[in-house]
Amino acid sequence: MMKRILLAAVLTALPVTAFAQTAGPLIRDPTGGVTRDPALVGTEMFYPTLTRDPAGGTMISDEQGFRTYVMGQRVHSYQYGQPVQVGTVLPARGVVYRAVPAQYGAQGYRYTVVNDEPVIIEPRTRRVVEIID
Repeated sequence: MMKRILLAAVLTALPVTAFAQTAGPLIRDPTGGVTRDPALVGTEMFYPTLTRDPAGGTMISDEQGFRTYVMGQRVHSYQYGQPVQVGTVLPARGVVYRAVPAQYGAQGYRYTVVNDEPVIIEPRTRRVVEIID
């Protein structure tokens, strides 16, 4: 009898454990970590798959050329109330996000200008993954 109760408890717990590990897409942290965000379940179809990992170092192959390109586009600089750093999450409204051109090697990411600095953004979370100096 005790074995049946134990077996029933184990079989009940297995699906819950499997569900807890697959809720939400993987979000890559600029410091190298990876987590799942259950708030973003079902949003993967709206954004392209990222082709490079920001935790691996710089994403833009030609930072000086990219900075010149961005400044030449005359993108309006969003004034953020605090210093912007890698990991800062920008608001959904008020900021213009543009696709990074393929020639700079960060397909799937967006760029914008914040406090007069070009930054690379992870589009799902609007998190700054690189600041172009």
